Amino acid sequence: MVSLVATTPASGLLPVVAGGVTLSEVEIGRMVAVAPYRGQDKAVSAALKAAFGIGLPGPGRSFAKGGVGLVWFAYGKVLLLGAEAPDLAGLAAITDQVDGWAMMRLEGTGAEAVLARLVPVDLRAANFKKGLAVRTLLGHMTCHILRSGAQAFDIMVMRSMAGTAVHEIEVAMRRVAAR
Repeated sequence: MVSLVATTPASGLLPVVAGGVTLSEVEIGRMVAVAPYRGQDKAVSAALKAAFGIGLPGPGRSFAKGGVGLVWFAYGKVLLLGAEAPDLAGLAAITDQVDGWAMMRLEGTGAEAVLARLVPVDLRAANFKKGLAVRTLLGHMTCHILRSGAQAFDIMVMRSMAGTAVHEIEVAMRRVAAR
């Protein structure tokens, strides 16, 4: 009989350390997309605020409180991280996303320099402060990047691209460390 074993998207690939930078996997737990129906943004925001103490973030923003995060993801869509969605029947479409994404944290004194080699967006702290989020490319892959700390970034890629993302980031980390 076949015995199935659940694994994380980057199982066996992380952590990676090079120079002063570490790439590690972030286990998401729960992740759902929340897409408010037309004209329901305020009602959805109020329901989320009542449930978690944080409302809908605007474009390029994120909020977190008590282990729950809301991250702008695309026009008309946010990701709810770390919790089940409250009852939003009639207000929003809810889609489970946790099995489709890999999340990694890149942190350390050279994290910005590593991402500068891979991402066509200026992620320096002066322009991309903690709590900002962007959907962009990492090499040839679509990704979503959230600044989670002064020298830390959470990077989400589709689960099927986890191995490629780890490889691309690790190569950039080693090149920055060799400078």
